[in-house]
Amino acid sequence: MLNENIRAIRKSRGLSQEELAIKLNVVRRTVSKWERGLSVPDSDMLVSLSDTLDVPVATLLGEAVSEPEADALRAIAERLEVVNLQLARKQQLKRKVLCGVSVAVCAAIALAFTCVAALGSPYLQWDFDDPELAVAGTLYHGFEWVFVRVAPVLFLAAIVAALFVRKKMR
Repeated sequence: MLNENIRAIRKSRGLSQEELAIKLNVVRRTVSKWERGLSVPDSDMLVSLSDTLDVPVATLLGEAVSEPEADALRAIAERLEVVNLQLARKQQLKRKVLCGVSVAVCAAIALAFTCVAALGSPYLQWDFDDPELAVAGTLYHGFEWVFVRVAPVLFLAAIVAALFVRKKMR
């Protein structure tokens, strides 16, 4: 029982027989003999062994130490699978939102472009002798000038983004 406990605890700590022997200032063959049940450590060595392996002496002398069971590993794997599914759903939701935003941007640009085209350039008939109308006409003309040049680029970018995200969702 002691030999099985020493082996199980050493392996659970990720130590080789050689590494444990170096920590205890003994030769590897001594650790091998303990683990095979051919000899037992004396009381002082048992205390050193418990300190090195960070377990109580009672654990070394007590019942067999169980190694990690396959059920525990299976439970961890199942939890990881659930986390992976949650992350995949989050990613899918982000893609749907991005696709929706891209489509909404396309619709907004198309609507704004339609309004600008329908209104034409009303400021051309305004009386620019009035300072307030002159400022409003200048601002409207500036908006129209920038919008007509930037909107097609933004529209195409939104379409490409929507198509790209849609392709990734499949």
